[in-house]
Amino acid sequence: MNFAEPAHNTMLSRTMSRRSALLAMLALLGGCAAPQTPATVSIALPTAAATLSPPTATPPPLHFSGDLAFVHAAAQMQWIPRHTGTEGWRACGDYILEQLAAQGWQIEEQPFEYQGFACRNLLGKRGDGPLLIIGAHYDSRRRADRDPDPANHDLPVPAANDGASGVAVLLDLARVLKPEILGRTIWLVAFDAEDNGGGGIEGWDWIQGSTYMAENLPRMPQGMLLADMIGDADQQIYYEANSHAEMLRGVWQVAADLSYPSFIPEYRYTMIDDHLPFARQGIPAADLIDFDYPYWHTVADTLDKISPASLEAVGRTIEEWLARGAPGMPPTTAGFAPRTLIDYRRATFAARRSASLRH
Repeated sequence: MNFAEPAHNTMLSRTMSRRSALLAMLALLGGCAAPQTPATVSIALPTAAATLSPPTATPPPLHFSGDLAFVHAAAQMQWIPRHTGTEGWRACGDYILEQLAAQGWQIEEQPFEYQGFACRNLLGKRGDGPLLIIGAHYDSRRRADRDPDPANHDLPVPAANDGASGVAVLLDLARVLKPEILGRTIWLVAFDAEDNGGGGIEGWDWIQGSTYMAENLPRMPQGMLLADMIGDADQQIYYEANSHAEMLRGVWQVAADLSYPSFIPEYRYTMIDDHLPFARQGIPAADLIDFDYPYWHTVADTLDKISPASLEAVGRTIEEWLARGAPGMPPTTAGFAPRTLIDYRRATFAARRSASLRH
């Protein structure tokens, strides 16, 4: 598999001052002066019961804001670890529900049990009409087993990108989306138990929260869109091979129209991710994921690795895609079949192994 060389420079140099300013703002809120290690996290940010205010006295922006999404990502980083069953997981989940409710969404928990753990998916529901699910996972990985230093393998992953970034996008979408105007029902879903397969927690498999939801849907969605690992400052989002092809083309065209070059219309990976259980149910589903991320499942997946500009590219694209009527999403699920299901495990293992070898 050929890999593009990281484009470290244009996007990184453009966003460093902006991200530094936000980190300085967070420091004024309570002392986030530097990226924290998993063992020494102390960030005083808005609590689960608090509603985030814009960083200045001016009214919040009308459209999706990478700056406000970044604040949501930083807020989640108060809690390390956040894998299922921990105090941080519980507090972070409560924070997500509080933020959704504050923006006028009907909140629900979907409890389920997995391997003796009490898990919960978190939902914000709003609108009327055809249903679209927009999701991200909020749990973190228990073990940093891809870290280059074996001494770190039993430490938790901080999960700024692989966890907090996708949820941050959901939470600012909650601020700007008006499903009743769009003429559809939207569920914003934070999935539990996504990221601890393959030895994260002994005996666990991947994508358990989304699997439970997809197998217990009360109604058939028109489609499902996933945001995972999308905050990387060196953002490169390729087509994912288990995604609905027309949905991909529709989303990527919107990104091109908005001049976001980090959306690259080429296939690169086949992923086990939270869109897959919905595809198995015959629901058109698409995965927005940047898997070219050198800090995946390491202790270095920290807040300084993500950027407001990257969050904004994804959130603003989703917002505009919906405003245009979700181009590429079929009007009905009748006749849809997943693109690839037979050999996805082998293909994804090869992709992840190649990525780990590269980094």
